Amino acid sequence: MIIDFHTHIFPKDIRESREKYFPYEPAFKLLYSSPESKLAGAKEIVDSMDIEGVDKSVVLGFPWRSSDLSKRHNDYILEAIDRFPERLVGFCCIDPFNEEAVHEVVRCLEGGLSGIGEIAFYQSGIDEASQEKLKPLMEICEDKNLPVLIHTNEPVGHFYSGKTPNTLEQIYGLVRKFSNNKIVLAHWGGGMFFFNLLKKEVREYLKNVYFDTAASPFLYYPQIYQIAVRIVGQNKILFGSDFPLLKPAQYFEEFKKAGLSKDEIESICGNNAARLLNL
Repeated sequence: MIIDFHTHIFPKDIRESREKYFPYEPAFKLLYSSPESKLAGAKEIVDSMDIEGVDKSVVLGFPWRSSDLSKRHNDYILEAIDRFPERLVGFCCIDPFNEEAVHEVVRCLEGGLSGIGEIAFYQSGIDEASQEKLKPLMEICEDKNLPVLIHTNEPVGHFYSGKTPNTLEQIYGLVRKFSNNKIVLAHWGGGMFFFNLLKKEVREYLKNVYFDTAASPFLYYPQIYQIAVRIVGQNKILFGSDFPLLKPAQYFEEFKKAGLSKDEIESICGNNAARLLNL
């Protein structure tokens, strides 16, 4: 089974009139002001999955400032998994600074969503204030044994839309503070997986942390797959395409270039996600 753990879908009105949200949602404008930034809907992702050979996808929304937009988007995710129950798994997405965040997460999880994400702090990074706002949401997911997907990125290198000012210290502070949670760090955790090699402390705090591959072909050479397998093990890596940013076929080709074994590919492409999602 192939499970794409990191994809995004948007309601029709947002896909067709994105510009009207830019004045009130700076993070959305940052990521999607370019016409080349694709927005997809539920039917589009399922059609793509049929072409690409993907069995299931985890569909994510966007951390809107607006409570109304958050609810509308999460409702769309709920509708999507109801429409395609065998193909889509939905996560609740919310801005932790939103005063209705806890209520919205409870509503969505009770409605049938399977985790939280992609939580992102596009302008602040994962600072102490952000971690404090995350606390009640993480407590809910710890209690329900559900995963939380957090946007992270490498703190060095070229700038691109959506690259946050997070630091490795902030990312480590996050996993240390919430070490009992099942956490998925997007985009290879900004390189945090490397520090699993440290002899003291870090490996223990990373015990419940997974790393997804979203946007990897844009960011890293294919060798990263073999290196990550050697450092954290094949069972802690999740295939995520970041659809519609990239198609799964680009990742499958990189797995071959990296020389991954059949067993390693099966773990990364589906077995790990199935276990994490209790499928």
